Amino acid sequence: MGILDALSHQFIDVIEWMDARPEDMVYQFPVKGREIKLGAQCIVRESQAAVFFRDGKALDVLGPGRHTLSTMNIPLLTKLLAIPFGGNSPFKAEVFFVNLKEFTDQRWGTPTPVMMRDPEFGPVRLRAFGAYAFEVGDPQLFVNKVVGTANLFTTDQISEFLKRMIVTRFVDLIGEMKIPALDLAGKYDELSAAGKAKIEQDFKAYGVRAKAFYLQSISLPEEVEKALDKRTQMGVIGDLGKYTQYQTAEAIRDAANNPGGGNFAGMGAGIGAGAVIGQAMAGAMQPKPPVGAGAAGACGHAVPPGSRFCPTCGTGIAAAAGAFCASCGTAVPAGGRFCPGCGKAV
Repeated sequence: MGILDALSHQFIDVIEWMDARPEDMVYQFPVKGREIKLGAQCIVRESQAAVFFRDGKALDVLGPGRHTLSTMNIPLLTKLLAIPFGGNSPFKAEVFFVNLKEFTDQRWGTPTPVMMRDPEFGPVRLRAFGAYAFEVGDPQLFVNKVVGTANLFTTDQISEFLKRMIVTRFVDLIGEMKIPALDLAGKYDELSAAGKAKIEQDFKAYGVRAKAFYLQSISLPEEVEKALDKRTQMGVIGDLGKYTQYQTAEAIRDAANNPGGGNFAGMGAGIGAGAVIGQAMAGAMQPKPPVGAGAAGACGHAVPPGSRFCPTCGTGIAAAAGAFCASCGTAVPAGGRFCPGCGKAV
């Protein structure tokens, strides 16, 4: 083999990228130090684009298909028709293959809690997490602004940069929408759509296109969640007096079903004390009757004049002045000896 034949084998005549991994975005071809032969073929697959560089300047972007370099001075790249191969004149150039597939299941999240002002709770801290998908929208711009001269570029090298942009825009979005913390769970679709619109312009400036953006969870600090749990429990309990009566009845049933039963008396005393305390608490939490409203029941509610029982809690009421007739229950005025209702002596 002659010297010229040996040199000709050092020139590249087929340019392609075949073994892309799922995370690979850009691959630079050829191997450093080798030159491309005039008439070389560039094979670009359906999910790829090839950016042709010469002397450090991007000259053309090739779409899917088989292309042939037809001139040495100005690289005019055309689809291969019936152009014969010929010429061994080499020249130095680079071809960056760009993966145009959609990169899905990319994760984002707030590294630290984000402060927001809630109309009900005041200042609260939130954490948010989600997923997004993107693709290269402008191969030439992406190579020039992001990839540079790297021989291989993967999603790991850009994911942190994209996540920082996402978090910045999402924090701004939360502040603009002013959604109460308790209502955020019902606004995931709206927040996701608005978040995608927020990041699209930022991504576009780097040759990247946002394909999807999802908000998956928003969480409050642990102490706030505990306080909300207690508030929910109180809302479920409702009437504290009825809840205390229910718990007393449950405790009595459990004590009756206790095989030992030895400490039932003491347990009953404790239950009774608990019931009294519960009723006192319930009464304290109920609104007090206005001055001059007459008698009041154990619950504190006003009782209409002449009533023998409280209409709210059912406790018996003594007559404010005098007594009640034993036969018909009519109130007898103070000093009265006969019932004004039935005429019987009282």
